[in-house]
Amino acid sequence: MEKLFDKYGVILNENQKKKFEKYYELLTFYNEKFNITAITEKNEVIIKHFIDSALGQEKVGDGTLIDIGSGGGFPAIPLKIMNDKLNVTLLEATGKKCEFLKVVIKELELKNINVLNGRAEDFAKDKNYREKFDICTARAVAKLNTLCEYCLPFVKVGGKFVAYKGEAKEEVKEAKNAITVLGAKLREEYYYNLEDYSRALITIEKVKNTDLKYPRGNGKERKNPL
Repeated sequence: MEKLFDKYGVILNENQKKKFEKYYELLTFYNEKFNITAITEKNEVIIKHFIDSALGQEKVGDGTLIDIGSGGGFPAIPLKIMNDKLNVTLLEATGKKCEFLKVVIKELELKNINVLNGRAEDFAKDKNYREKFDICTARAVAKLNTLCEYCLPFVKVGGKFVAYKGEAKEEVKEAKNAITVLGAKLREEYYYNLEDYSRALITIEKVKNTDLKYPRGNGKERKNPL
């Protein structure tokens, strides 16, 4: 495991190594029951889930973070393992995956991290969560124009949304209107390769409050993107 992390310049201390090893064990143990990921071979999990998530740590930085559609905890749990200063909220709609995330948090003894079971379009309307976070992350959830409507309402003015994507140049072009309408601006497109996979980290900065009518709900974010 350590050699693969080293290859991509992700340096782990002993505590972090133990946490990633434990995380892999939990992922494989609970995967059949909870249907968390199709990727189970150890090196693939390390590269496609753990390292892919950890490589965003510089773009994400410190602060309060909400992760939308957390699934098996990617990218937020690897980010938390790498940077314990992050205060993390995991938002996941599937109950079984939320159960898994709670087990991981307990077994890895992670602090200042909690799990919400629900949909982004509902929690984004809740004043306790709307525009309360320094950072929002999402990975492999939807196209960028749709993702922006789910994610930017959670971000406070001056904060940022970091989207983990594959090849994303066309998606970025398609999302320009959504980014503007939702009160944000494109800050950075960072493209890189992870083994043979094209990857991107798209950073979008929140510059003004998002209109209260967003997200629209009832699936409009996907059916009719901004």
